[in-house]
Amino acid sequence: MNANYAEEPGFLKHVYEANAGIRLPGRHNLWVDIGIFPSHIGFESAIGKDNWALTRSLVAEKTPYFEAGAKITYTSDDNRWLLSALVLDGWQRVVPVDGSTLPAFGTQITYKPSPGITLNSSTFAGTDKPDSSRQMRYFHNFYGIFQLHRQFAATIGFDIGIEQKQEYSTAMNIWFNPTVILRYTPTRKIAVAVRGEYYDDRHHVIITYGMPHGFRTWGVSANFDYHFTPHLLWRTEARTFISNDSIFPVQQDSTSNSNTFFTTALAVSF
Repeated sequence: MNANYAEEPGFLKHVYEANAGIRLPGRHNLWVDIGIFPSHIGFESAIGKDNWALTRSLVAEKTPYFEAGAKITYTSDDNRWLLSALVLDGWQRVVPVDGSTLPAFGTQITYKPSPGITLNSSTFAGTDKPDSSRQMRYFHNFYGIFQLHRQFAATIGFDIGIEQKQEYSTAMNIWFNPTVILRYTPTRKIAVAVRGEYYDDRHHVIITYGMPHGFRTWGVSANFDYHFTPHLLWRTEARTFISNDSIFPVQQDSTSNSNTFFTTALAVSF
């Protein structure tokens, strides 16, 4: 919360979700929502127990967890299609950037051709800079969730974005991020997931480490879940990052191009 809401003032640092919606008249399932709501980008959320892995994927950490504004959403009668258009305060912003008068825009298309397949395409167009140094950002997020078997499932995602190198420039900086997660649930109590991902932001658009070759990092992880009860979940994960440059602290005055760590958590829900 401290990291995600670092740019928000006062009380807004503590607001996870606050919105209101109304269904428009007519036979179609059309809703208008206004407020702070979960991001329309990505397949992971801020609620950890609902994600396949204990730690968030790079795709989740480097895209908005939340957004503020207004959206209109259509859901088909058979629930196969969801279409949404959004007007937003910015890239993970409740309050717009100081000095910015331009709203951001987004779209989302979700298609479920069968109960075991979900395909999603989400876009963002806007800026995260004030008008005086405006750099337009255009971003596309795609993912598919596939229930391959009663016990096997897969998530495949690919993000790509471009941003102007400077105000009014036609030259663009590009970044991208593929992700694959495979999940095996042999019993109702046990789940195992493995993840592979790569993040390439060599122009420091999203990750501003200042390394000479930008941020280009591979990640692999293995996750084990055990449900003691439907409301009590124990999770543990091993994860490794390997980067082109030495960006991971090892000791006080040294760094490495790799980092391996273990994480465990006990999640209680009710």
